[in-house]
Amino acid sequence: MIVLGYNGFSRGAELFGRLYGATGVGRNLLVGHDAAAALVIDGELVAAVEEERLSRVKKTSDFPANAITWCLNSAGVDIDQVDVFAFPWRFSPTVAEQMISEICDSDMPVTAKFDALRSTGELYSDMLGRDAVYNDFVQRTGYELDPNKLTLVPHHLAHLMCGAYLAGGGDAAFLVSDGRAETLSAVMGELRNGVVRLFDESAVPMTSSLGVAFGRITRYLGFVPNNDEYKVMGLAAYGPPPQHNPLLERVVRLHENGSYTLSIPRDIGAYYALFDDLFGGDSEKREQFDFRVKVAGIAQHMVEAITAHQLRTLTAASSLDTLLFEGGLALNCVANTKMLERSPFTGMEVSFGASDPGVAMGAAVYAAGLRNRPADAVTTPYLGPSYDERQVLDTLAEYADRIEWQEEPDTTSVTDRTAELLAGKNVVGWFQGRAEFGPRALGNRSILANPAFPDIKDIINLRVKHREPFRPFAPVILESEAPRVFEMGKKTSSPYMTFVFPVRKEYQERIPGACHVDGTARAQTVDERQNPALARLLRAFTARTDVPCLLNTSFNVAGEPIVCSPRDALECFLATEIDYLVIDRFVVTKKES
Repeated sequence: MIVLGYNGFSRGAELFGRLYGATGVGRNLLVGHDAAAALVIDGELVAAVEEERLSRVKKTSDFPANAITWCLNSAGVDIDQVDVFAFPWRFSPTVAEQMISEICDSDMPVTAKFDALRSTGELYSDMLGRDAVYNDFVQRTGYELDPNKLTLVPHHLAHLMCGAYLAGGGDAAFLVSDGRAETLSAVMGELRNGVVRLFDESAVPMTSSLGVAFGRITRYLGFVPNNDEYKVMGLAAYGPPPQHNPLLERVVRLHENGSYTLSIPRDIGAYYALFDDLFGGDSEKREQFDFRVKVAGIAQHMVEAITAHQLRTLTAASSLDTLLFEGGLALNCVANTKMLERSPFTGMEVSFGASDPGVAMGAAVYAAGLRNRPADAVTTPYLGPSYDERQVLDTLAEYADRIEWQEEPDTTSVTDRTAELLAGKNVVGWFQGRAEFGPRALGNRSILANPAFPDIKDIINLRVKHREPFRPFAPVILESEAPRVFEMGKKTSSPYMTFVFPVRKEYQERIPGACHVDGTARAQTVDERQNPALARLLRAFTARTDVPCLLNTSFNVAGEPIVCSPRDALECFLATEIDYLVIDRFVVTKKES
């Protein structure tokens, strides 16, 4: 059985921009962002790529025409061989009726209700409804799809199936929390023997979305909502935990059933006024670093308090030992660690597809049947495009007037040469094998450096990434070495950068470039099976330097997607102060001007 999952709408940006003002800084506040496609054949996930990697439009919500084409071509599958096309949104007539009722039952003035009903009607008929989804597919692919082959999967169920598949398909309690699904923002329950049981009484409506609330604070602090929330998480570490939290005191109400209510106005001016009142802010203070740190700490504390409240209910209702956490909130790796360590769960899994890129995978897995996952299926984030030696050489030749390259004879030589370069204060672009899936660079499209240099973070932030100097970097380390360097707690591995760990005191001075200001690090663990090339490099680097890890950040600059192709890598290399590019067996340098 062949299943293609995909996420994205041709008219999403246009309709949300015109009807709801989702433009400029609010451009990502729409349905369908992080468009992607994924292919499952006989129960095994064989290919997946985000549309942004191919179109080069960051966080695009467009129909993923490029991603669909690549997934099919990579597996040698014709579109008419696909048995099911799975889409991770199900705005059924019942959901539409609920949307209408919520508008009618609201406290808006009558004229505002009519406006809201008109906008919702246009959005449903032109984008969200089944007929609109079907027509979008046919128009963008040119393929006359059998309507019976189109399966609409509820958004949170797609999130859950992504996490469940990548965790191996076993029994687990689950929490899914994000900005919005069809009508809810968070659900919890159990997955037993492939059967999902929702704890309906603990579901959180979209009007109280924790993800949306955190996004509004992100915007209040001058960042882009639904994109820059990790900046707020990073800023929070620069200050102590709040002594009291005005959000918990005046905005949040926790309910005994594990749900909660958040009272934040939708209007931008209204919630700016509320936050100014709560935090003692104004237009000048919002630009000050110390004020931003204070507000970020309050917002992070709110996330941790609410998720802890949800877990108390979940652990009381479920006897299972493992927790699956998916959805956009699951990218808050600081909260993830505290959730696990403070709960009775012995294990917690957060996948590399936890945010919305993963729903394309989850929809495909759901349609294929989770229990059909082969027992020996490999769990890997390296599901995207790769390029053979001829493609690499052809691209290098196009840039021959600006670059030089040396071909290493074999992988051992590539490894040794790269380790030698990284032993010094060099920034190296590392491009190997298939592109990784998801928002984090996991060692195939990465920028690497030696974390032993205290100023290496500043060098990369300012000269390479062109981003704020407070932003931290992640260390990548062999799984076998991680417990020696980090306090891993209940975790034995962290292959996807979804947890944060304290750096042991004896190593904080040895790897200052990989330590955040609070002495923690968002570590990625690697073993030979997951990524043999990166594992070899780590062994060679450690043997040469006695430094146990490398600094790893995504191969891109601020505002652009992670590189995908050799051409993308060369353009980024030439536009920044990256010192060397190692692409396949070729070590590339820039010609002197």
